[in-house]
Amino acid sequence: MKNIIIGTAGHIDHGKTALIKALTGKETDRWEEEKRRGITIDLGFTYFDLPSGDRAGIIDVPGHEKFINNMLAGVIGMDLVMLVVAADEGVMPQTREHVDIMTQLGIEKTIVVLNKCDLVDDEWKDLVKEEIKEELKGSAFENANIVEVSAITGEGIDDLIKEIVHMTKDEVVPKDINTISRLPIDRCFSISGFGTIITGTLISGSIKKDDELELYPTNKRAKIRSIQVHGKDVKECFAGQRSAINISNLRKDEIKRGYVLAPPNSLENTMMLDVKLNILESSNRILQNRCRLHFFSGTSEVLCRAVLLDVKEVGPGESCYAQLRLEEKVAFKRGDKFIVRFYSPLETIGGGVILDANPTKKTPFNEEQLEEIKRKEEGSHTDIIELLIKKHPEMITIKEISKLTGLSLEEVNESIDELKDNNLIYTYEMKKDVYTYHSSEEMRLKRETLDLLKTFHKENPYKFGMGKSLLKTKLYPKIKQNVFDQIIYKFICENEIKKYKEYLSLSNFEINEDNTFQSVKKVLTNTYKKAMYDFVRLSEINFVQEENTVRDILNILIDKEIIVKINDEMYTLKSLMDDAEKIVVKKLQEDNLITISELRDALNTSRKSAKPMLEYFDNKKITRKNGTESERVGY
Repeated sequence: MKNIIIGTAGHIDHGKTALIKALTGKETDRWEEEKRRGITIDLGFTYFDLPSGDRAGIIDVPGHEKFINNMLAGVIGMDLVMLVVAADEGVMPQTREHVDIMTQLGIEKTIVVLNKCDLVDDEWKDLVKEEIKEELKGSAFENANIVEVSAITGEGIDDLIKEIVHMTKDEVVPKDINTISRLPIDRCFSISGFGTIITGTLISGSIKKDDELELYPTNKRAKIRSIQVHGKDVKECFAGQRSAINISNLRKDEIKRGYVLAPPNSLENTMMLDVKLNILESSNRILQNRCRLHFFSGTSEVLCRAVLLDVKEVGPGESCYAQLRLEEKVAFKRGDKFIVRFYSPLETIGGGVILDANPTKKTPFNEEQLEEIKRKEEGSHTDIIELLIKKHPEMITIKEISKLTGLSLEEVNESIDELKDNNLIYTYEMKKDVYTYHSSEEMRLKRETLDLLKTFHKENPYKFGMGKSLLKTKLYPKIKQNVFDQIIYKFICENEIKKYKEYLSLSNFEINEDNTFQSVKKVLTNTYKKAMYDFVRLSEINFVQEENTVRDILNILIDKEIIVKINDEMYTLKSLMDDAEKIVVKKLQEDNLITISELRDALNTSRKSAKPMLEYFDNKKITRKNGTESERVGY
């Protein structure tokens, strides 16, 4: 059994509510004022079962111009729209506006219902039908069949039901239930003993009892206590179903029409939208840059300013790219349709499609930005994800992509796999998420890394390479450490660079032991050999070379284990310290104790050299203090 959502459209008092009662046997007017005035003010909802076994929910929307915002809130999720035209009046102003709205929102499945046929003769009906066909040319209703009915007498109702069965059997496209769930809220109320109830049409995904969802744009969490579809309790509701959901944790006054219920962290709030804006041919307005408009999408109504990006002004029948700067936070997805109405007087002037639901701020006539927005209009989800990754040189995670695009993780991963197969992106897997990086950005970063190391080697010929942490600070400051480690490992595997301890260098870099190197080495080794255990401070040795060069070469000799470091200023030959270590170990084996004085006498040196020597052996864990400063025992 399919669940079909049918909407109504048409001028006030053309019989939409009466038609629904004739189809279902139920009233949709809920408020006393609606019944007293005989017009639908807010959304009404009921349902009936088709002969095919499918269940059809019907949304009764207001026809009065004053309540067009309520009408727009009811359009979301409709599979089929019935345009109701009274035979005794024909096409009226609100009929035209409703037709324009349905066309802009991309409604494809339509029926024209010629109501009140009992009030006119056949000749008049034929004239009205011709007028309707003429008026509907170029609209979503252009090819719709016209069904003649009378909601009061019941004439033609069976024919209308047959047409609904035909349209819903052969032409309704099933909703996507394998993506993130989104429920734009159109009503919220409280029931004693149950708490807060929200209603709306689930436009994608599914919602289960006990799910924890998030309310956008407030980002408050709510748990699903129970679900009803067409008045029956269910454990799960699916895209395309009109649902009433009992939620906990949130009060009625925390929720309003226009909010969206979706999985936590699946959407991103925004106050800007990049859009393709279409102005109705029937509009009399020419929009200037930064004009103020009423924006409608889903069940939301928000004031905004339209920044025109590729034109100075846009008039009837024309289109342009625009960035809508909203006055309140919203949460949408790329591809969502919208309607705009003029700020004052209120009249529908156009609509369009959201191209980027989380854009960066744009300026008019910026060619690079316009090229990007054109790609978003023409591209698939995969193209959009590639653009998003390219815009984040600091890297972006798959979860963040899902949140910014409003796509499920499964949908994002499919696109990620496609991009990886085409070598357009790279991924770096961490414990909690996967980071993505555009190949062009990695190539740039690799090039800059190689250039930086090349310059470093030229300026520091006697260093092993650049410290890993310094390289990260200079080129990768915003990238997480563990992701940076993976990038460096990849460059090493590609033989672009090499790593020695915590130093990074070009893969072909070798320290050139040239005349300068040999000169410093000779001075150091000869000096320490001559001094023996009467250590000479580095600052006391005369060099021709600069201090930095000397220290770099000294570090190389330490790494080669020719020289050892006693402390920050004392160095000596490793061979000398190896001999001293043997003496210390022997003394410890004999007495399990050695003093500074004993080491001084054994090596024929001074106390100022013997003390740092014992500290050196402490660091090597050969000796350790025995309570006094001058004594050591075996470790």
